[in-house]
Amino acid sequence: MDEHIYKRHNKTLLLYHLVFPVKYRRKVISSKIGSYIKDICLEISESFEIQFLEIGTDEDHIHFLIQSVPSLSVSRIVQVIKSITAREVFQSYPGLKKSLWGGNFWTSGFYANTVGHYGDKETIRKYVENQGMKYMIIHSEQLKLW
Repeated sequence: MDEHIYKRHNKTLLLYHLVFPVKYRRKVISSKIGSYIKDICLEISESFEIQFLEIGTDEDHIHFLIQSVPSLSVSRIVQVIKSITAREVFQSYPGLKKSLWGGNFWTSGFYANTVGHYGDKETIRKYVENQGMKYMIIHSEQLKLW
């Protein structure tokens, strides 16, 4: 997707990079389980306003590049993805619970970062800083005339 989302009263482009480590950093994400998690994420995107632009798996953690809407906080997005993927993975691969000592699939923590589409922090800072400068230059020029 990676394009603006239009709603009745807003237009947004919210991109997030999320990383979820497996509990105890266990190396349990095989290519088969990674593929299954990707399929689950496609189903999540049909039920929630969460679009998965990219999913990268490693043995002990997973990276997501997602796009969502402002009504979903990052914490809520994380909660939805973690709870649904963990439930589905444990149902399809019950043997994994032994590797994780019968506990959770994901750690309680996560990494989240916003992703800029139109510029980095410094570019946006300068853009915001210079808002209204054209008006100020014209106004100061007029004052010099008098």
